Amino acid sequence: MSRRQIRVVGAMLERDGGRYLITQRSKASSLPLLWEFPGGRVNDDGESNVAALKRELKERLGLDVVVGEQAMATLHEYPTYDVDFRVFHCHLTDDSQEVSHAKVNDHRWAALDELGDFTFPDADARTLAKLLDLEID
Repeated sequence: MSRRQIRVVGAMLERDGGRYLITQRSKASSLPLLWEFPGGRVNDDGESNVAALKRELKERLGLDVVVGEQAMATLHEYPTYDVDFRVFHCHLTDDSQEVSHAKVNDHRWAALDELGDFTFPDADARTLAKLLDLEID
């Protein structure tokens, strides 16, 4: 039997010259209260990565974004499923937009050197390590 694979997209949403949006998962979600690049699952109905990322950021955070090039891709094996995680460079369509907390617990705009101060799920941590050129187990 093959393992279930979930395709997930995330945003490296930058503003203010090198500050990136990270969000804290809700208390009721899987992996509660961990920090992550905002994004979510790609629908199995043929939805593209770009369309999924725009949809997820609008639904979860109330943000309209322009999705740019893929920054990173990694496959992470959790105990019962695999995550195909793709991260894209993004920017806001309008810098005056405010982040909604309707589906997240909290958010921060953090510099890359501050991201180590937050606890991320394993797939995000691997992505961060690759982006920052760090070695992890």
